[in-house]
Amino acid sequence: MLSKTFTLLFYLKKPKNYVEGNMPIYMRFTIDRQRIEITTKRECEPDKWNTSSGRKVGQKEDVRALNAFLDSLQTKVYEAQRNLVDAGKPVTANSIKDILTGVADKPRMIMEIFKEHNDEMLALVGKDFARGTYNRYEAAMRNVQEFLLYKYKVKDISLDKLDYGLISSYAFYLKHKRNISHNTTMKYLVYFKKIVLICVKNGWIVRDPFFAFSMAKQEVDRRPLDENELTAIETKEFPNERIRKVRDIFLFCCYTGLSYVDVQKLRRSEMIDWLDGKKWLSINRQKTDTSFTNSTIAIAF
Repeated sequence: MLSKTFTLLFYLKKPKNYVEGNMPIYMRFTIDRQRIEITTKRECEPDKWNTSSGRKVGQKEDVRALNAFLDSLQTKVYEAQRNLVDAGKPVTANSIKDILTGVADKPRMIMEIFKEHNDEMLALVGKDFARGTYNRYEAAMRNVQEFLLYKYKVKDISLDKLDYGLISSYAFYLKHKRNISHNTTMKYLVYFKKIVLICVKNGWIVRDPFFAFSMAKQEVDRRPLDENELTAIETKEFPNERIRKVRDIFLFCCYTGLSYVDVQKLRRSEMIDWLDGKKWLSINRQKTDTSFTNSTIAIAF
């Protein structure tokens, strides 16, 4: 079944700082609102280009040769579309581009895609992502690579090898060989699944190998510390200055309800004097980016 929408056109693209002369010819095809532009590596004079037909105007031999070349490119696009349909693969702008550029002949590798994802995330740290989020994806990538070395003796693996069995083996590896708890294993699988879904959405793999794989977490009874336990921690004597600081930060988190990353970013200017005569914190939570105000009560600065 063909895609619902498919448009293709050739056009002249004005280069940066263009003044005059020939302009490069680009091919653009759009499938279900996903747009891809590819250079044809050909040029044309702007006054000899027919925008409606997407071809050069004229009858000279060089004009006929250029238009014949553009016709052949258009034919290749529709052939690529038909081949994907016949093979039962998703028809996307990216999948057609891969065929035209020869990328489809080279198998895509999972670790390459994982690294590309993490590199893009690193570039957006401080904008769309926190440093801690990036670090967790980096740890998840290392876990997958170590698993591939352990299980298959390779540093990377092609997408066609991704299946339910590999996912199950990876989960077993994290639990049995790395001695990681069930819930933490599920977190690492969530990070891995995001990379796999990128492959699915781009049409690089037909089906999500996580399909039917249970990623349910186990219920954990996390009982909060009571007053006596907090007092015991407060009064405990530690000979090491570093441990004492860790203890103090932990207690501060307990009393204010702040996460470690929010305490790490805390500034003295965010501690304000309130009308009740107490010291209050007024900050934005990093994870939710929402305003947070809380009395420090027994916390001394």
